[in-house]
Amino acid sequence: MSRIETRLRELRITLPNAPVVKANPSLVPGVAVGNLFFCQGTLGHTNGEFPYLGKVGDRVTVEEAYQSARLCAINHLAQAKAVLGNLDRIVRVVQLTVYVNGAPGFEKAPFVSNGASDLFVEVLGPERAAMARASLSVPDLIYTAPVETVCVFEITPAIARSGRRAANPARARSARPRARKRSAPAAARGQRR
Repeated sequence: MSRIETRLRELRITLPNAPVVKANPSLVPGVAVGNLFFCQGTLGHTNGEFPYLGKVGDRVTVEEAYQSARLCAINHLAQAKAVLGNLDRIVRVVQLTVYVNGAPGFEKAPFVSNGASDLFVEVLGPERAAMARASLSVPDLIYTAPVETVCVFEITPAIARSGRRAANPARARSARPRARKRSAPAAARGQRR
């Protein structure tokens, strides 16, 4: 069991299934590119069950929206687990963007966003959860969800089965030695000695 999964167990947090978009199979839980893992946007639910729905500042309180953002962060860890296989590949949180479905005039999006940020601090520690973050109040979200988040993690490279790091195909192509052009003999070039 990974260190991060051990920490989740200590906090009594069980990862749900990674959220997927069944209507569009080309959308995946996340994509690893180089040393970054881009999570798909997720809502505050557990396996499709939404404990809170509605606009924050109207039907949903700031405290409930905070819990919804916390569920979003848990879903991002589930996405990473599903795609990467091992949560210990997460080096740190790079960026977190939080969209809050706020009632007109709602100005407490950063307080809602703390739900996700605080979860990452609890699980990863303050240094690995130090991130760039944007908190935005938006006029609407799908399913009238109170919160949606998008996250980017820094990750360690995958280890190939041989025990060596898997080669980056783009880097491997550029690292190949290039064939040198041989110069034609002087006579062939029309030059005299």
